[in-house]
Amino acid sequence: MDKKLAFIDNICMTHPYKIPVSALILIHTPDLQVLLLERADKTGFWQSVTGSIEAGETPYDAAIREVKEETGLDALAYDFQDWQTSNLYEIYPHWRYRYAPGVTENTEHLFGLCLPATLPVTLAPDEHTRYEWVDWREAAKKVFSWTNVDALKKLGEHHHLSL
Repeated sequence: MDKKLAFIDNICMTHPYKIPVSALILIHTPDLQVLLLERADKTGFWQSVTGSIEAGETPYDAAIREVKEETGLDALAYDFQDWQTSNLYEIYPHWRYRYAPGVTENTEHLFGLCLPATLPVTLAPDEHTRYEWVDWREAAKKVFSWTNVDALKKLGEHHHLSL
């Protein structure tokens, strides 16, 4: 764990704030069908599996946990990959109350999870209301965050495709 993450982790262990480090997990099939989840708190907001790290976790640990919590899938039972990249983004103002005062940016680490085929998932109803499997290009049109679009572009590039 780097010094900045250790410092933030220490603060968040003693306060009820979210740590401004998260994971985005792009769940897909070999033919580039992508799992999208609709947020329970924002109708029409579609995204991949995401979530903040918890005290003592690494982004890798958080990614595995979030996949289990949000879909019921065991990431390690499939082709789970740390894409070794991250994006820094501004936290939407309406979600900043979750973070320590003055925190306005989040570092999101990207992961991929390739399943052999589309699978049914079990949603966490307090987080998501629906899910869809869609072509990766269609997913890029539906997701609300630029970091999710970036992850989809990276998936395409890995397969020598572009949006």
